This record gives sequence, C-alpha cells and structure tokens, in this order.
Amino acid sequence: MRFAVLVFPASNCDHDSYHVVRHVLGEEGAFVWHKETSLDGFDAVIIPGGFSYGDYLRTGAIARFSPIMSAVQEFAKAGKPVIGICNGFQILVEAGLLPGALISNRSLRFVSRMIYLRPEGNSSPFTADLDVNRVYQMPVAHQSGNYLVTDDELAALEDQDQIAFRYTNASGEIVPEANPNGSVGNIAGVLNKDKNVLGLMPHPERASEAILGSDDGLALFQSIIGNA
Repeated sequence: MRFAVLVFPASNCDHDSYHVVRHVLGEEGAFVWHKETSLDGFDAVIIPGGFSYGDYLRTGAIARFSPIMSAVQEFAKAGKPVIGICNGFQILVEAGLLPGALISNRSLRFVSRMIYLRPEGNSSPFTADLDVNRVYQMPVAHQSGNYLVTDDELAALEDQDQIAFRYTNASGEIVPEANPNGSVGNIAGVLNKDKNVLGLMPHPERASEAILGSDDGLALFQSIIGNA
C-alpha cells in the first residue's frame, strides 16, 4: 500500500508518520509537499500533526487553502482513505471534510500526555480491526483539541456512527476526568459520512513502537492496510 504523507510549512509529525509506514510496517510511502496538486498513485493519505503555517490566524485555516487540499478533496470523494492526526484533524475540519470545530483546550493550556481512548465501532477501514471492548493508549499534544458541535450535530454523529473514538479512563469508562481538552461527549476522533475520512487528536504514529511507551497506535495503521 502506498501512503502519501503531506508536508506543510511547520509540519513536525510528518517524519514520524513516514517512519511508521516505511520502517515499522514496511509499506510504501512518500512525502508530498503542500504545493503539489496531485495524489495520483497513492492509496491513502496521512495529514500529520504539527503547526502548519505556525497556527497563524487559526489552526488549519491557512493550510486548508494549500494547492494539495484540492487533490485531497478529490481523493476523499473517490472513497479512498484520508487520516488527519492532530493538526491534520484541524485542517480536515477547516476544509469541510469533517464536521464541527476545534477550539482552544478547556484549560487554555497546551496539553501533552498519554491518554486512553476507545473505538466506538468497526464501521470504517481505520477501526475495522480494532477491539471495541478494550482501550488504546496514545499521546496527545495540542493547544486546540477541544472538539465542538451543536447538540443536533452531536445527535447526527451518533445516529450515523461517525464518532470513531472517545476519551476514556484506563478501565474504558467515559468520564470527565479522562477528557484532556473539554471535547463534547469526550470525542477523540470523528469520521465523515462515507467513513473514509478520519480525524483524531491523539497521535497513533507516536504510539507505534513499544520503546515509545505504547504500540497501540500500530493497530490503526494495520487496519487501514487490511481494509482500505
């Protein structure tokens, strides 16, 4: 499987994602600069974390207008998998590929720590092989990870099985103390209606080798490979 890893000015998790794809999983991958206009030849797209354009104006708001994003739109329309991690999630929301908004953390502070999350179903290629009866441990590192939707939008996400992950404690309980940023409903990741676009704030690429403290994130990438 051939992954495109997008690179924007000030991306800083692009090499982490590339390392997992190429050196941990042994798949094909290539960096794609934000000024490129084509994703021909790729099977999946990773929009990595970081601080695209320095997070000026609003997180993801400038990157959303990069030339490559038109190709991402077409790639998603074709039903191919697109995953946005942290800042990548913010870019997907700004681009209208995912619903809602991401605002400043409830604490108004940058949060960087390990968290627990639980898949809410197996309806997407990203979660098809995950175990809904267990929790996964991954790190978060963000200032604006507070996911916000209206009550009606939240109900629609739940009805259409678009909530991919929720923050939990180590026992898998969805409790306020497990929520690192104040996201509504403890939401850690969401899907588009077609289930081929995923945005999540936790970093699976930083939890794909045991030496990093957790290799739980590897399951997500393996699920993409096995089900895309």
